[in-house]
Amino acid sequence: MDWIGLDLTLPITDPTWIFLLVLLIILFAPILLNKLRIPHIIGMILAGLAIGEHGFNILARDSSFELFGKVGLYYIMFLAGLEMNMGDFKETRNKALVLGLLAFIVPIGIGFVANVSYLKYGVITSVLLASMYASHTLVAYPIVTRFGVSRHRSVSIAVGGTAVTDTLTLLILAVVGGLFKGETGGLFWIWLVIKVIFLGAFIIYVFPRVGRWFFHRYNDNVMQFIFVLAMVFLGAGLMEFVGMEGILGAFLAGLVLNRLIPHVSPLMNHLEFVGNALFIPYFLIGVGMLINLRVIFGHGDALKVAAVMIIMALTGKWIACWLTQKIYKMSALERKLMYGLSTAQAAATLAAVLVGYNIILPGGERLLNDDVLNGTVLLILVTCVVSSLITERAAKKVAIDDSEPEKTSSATETEKILVALNNPNTIEDMVNLSLVIRDPKLKDNLLAINVINNDNTSDNLRMRSKRYLEKAAMMTTAVNVPLRQITRYDLNIASGIIHSAKENEITSIITGLHHKANITDSFFGVLAGHLLKRLNCELIISKFLIPVHTLKRIVVAVPPKAEYESGFPRWMEHFCRMGSTLGCRVHFFANEKTTAHLQTLIKKKHKQVLTDFSLLEDWNDLLVLTGQVSYDHLLVIISARPGTLSYDSSFEKLPRQLSKYFSNNSLIVLYPNQSGEPLDTSFFSKLYTDTETRHYEKVGKWFYRWFKKD
Repeated sequence: MDWIGLDLTLPITDPTWIFLLVLLIILFAPILLNKLRIPHIIGMILAGLAIGEHGFNILARDSSFELFGKVGLYYIMFLAGLEMNMGDFKETRNKALVLGLLAFIVPIGIGFVANVSYLKYGVITSVLLASMYASHTLVAYPIVTRFGVSRHRSVSIAVGGTAVTDTLTLLILAVVGGLFKGETGGLFWIWLVIKVIFLGAFIIYVFPRVGRWFFHRYNDNVMQFIFVLAMVFLGAGLMEFVGMEGILGAFLAGLVLNRLIPHVSPLMNHLEFVGNALFIPYFLIGVGMLINLRVIFGHGDALKVAAVMIIMALTGKWIACWLTQKIYKMSALERKLMYGLSTAQAAATLAAVLVGYNIILPGGERLLNDDVLNGTVLLILVTCVVSSLITERAAKKVAIDDSEPEKTSSATETEKILVALNNPNTIEDMVNLSLVIRDPKLKDNLLAINVINNDNTSDNLRMRSKRYLEKAAMMTTAVNVPLRQITRYDLNIASGIIHSAKENEITSIITGLHHKANITDSFFGVLAGHLLKRLNCELIISKFLIPVHTLKRIVVAVPPKAEYESGFPRWMEHFCRMGSTLGCRVHFFANEKTTAHLQTLIKKKHKQVLTDFSLLEDWNDLLVLTGQVSYDHLLVIISARPGTLSYDSSFEKLPRQLSKYFSNNSLIVLYPNQSGEPLDTSFFSKLYTDTETRHYEKVGKWFYRWFKKD
């Protein structure tokens, strides 16, 4: 139709209008479906059905849908690996392996019998068709992400099981494809397995090291995003190169980059945003455009084949999830969430049916005929609908259960972290540190402050303060964390921080390590001394040489009697939360008694954290840590205020030891919060001037050792 110079011929082929229509579907489908209480994923598939060539023929499934659809498919698998809780996966890997094997064996077993006995297909056709029942795609994964339960145990099990199931399914697909290409002679199967194992080991070993090198040197968010996307497609391309499907490579890329991209980082937010806003909806719309309801309901055989495929797929997955639940005594809600995630058929199913459809047998017929092709499309539609509905209901219940108030101490319920922004070069590191130690269940618990001298009315200082706070706010906004900004006019920086901390009931203060201006300057600086004298809250003095999210290990040196300090549970929770978020080990060095308290508390509240324990009998032996801390490790020294239970005179040597032996390490010196009023003593002046242990203490220790020896 040509009306007033406009070409309205259908299907629309102009790229501008194609992209506009897709964006309008992505925009309005969720709005409409929210009112109908239908999952967004179903809406995207139904929208694709309506606008496709088998619907109203508004759009053709051109190369853009193939390109963006493949990106979206890889994105789903990549995000699934990226968002796995590796701490939980250590405990759930056996469960994931069992679920993956059951989700493969049960559907392929009952499916093979049904294909041979009821559909009357041959052995090879029945095996390939049954493998399609076994495979599944995490189409409903964006739902668990939206409800914030992507790190739940059952989700980790389902995601890990997906890797096992799809790997076995894709191996069958590769073998069947090679069988009709004349490639099965000799050692074909062994060679295929060797190639996959070698490539998997290559991705697991090389990708994290390349990623760590890149993130150490480039902090630009755009460059990091492009780099990660390139790694995803490199993994997918390499996997296709050896004869497997690219989704396996994308999943492995997400898995190995997991530790470098924390769940609360701006980069993670950018990756999720782009995928969920564009690539994944494009993929789902493209899947809907494949559906041809006229062919399915116009042929009895197609409908019969589709019915068998749907029943076998849904039944086989339910049996696998039910058996996993019974074996490991899991709840019914966890079974529903695993079943919802492992039910949808899309990626590997489409790959299998297209491979089988393109194989021409010697008799001229296709290995998988038109009935199977059309039945597969209906299988995808029905399983995606079932998967989305079950996952949304289960995820909503899990989110409600997780959000119920827990029996926590009043200390953690009132957590408020104040980040002191004094140096523009340390803003990013300190804000990232606050994001990985804060309690994500609490809102409005993050504050940032910049102090301006009360006597200075310079506009430049006001503008500088605004820039500092806006930079910090942009970082927290990128991960959907609100940040309260405070610009304070006071006599000096210390006074401003102290007054703000008291007014806002701050529990933790994060500040950067003081930079020594001259040889007479102290290691920690005057600011830390004033804060310790006037405040009893937790003080975290930090220095980072590499980005926080690239740390490989956290080494925590704990003094004797630290467990008796009132701030012991708080800093324990901070570093356990940090280790869990970054996916790195937390290595504690303490004496035997303190280690026992650490292990008890971790087992009770943080058992998912990867931890190690080593004995540090004498705090004077702190230098033994020089061999334990590498460049990409974080050294944490738990210190104490003079006069407190865990204070030791050897703390006076800390500045000299840290500046001499740990100058090339990222480090944190933490002073736990204490109950009661701050201790205003003369010890502080000596603590920050690098004084050695007092002579009378040395004499006392000498007498003690002499009598002990006798």
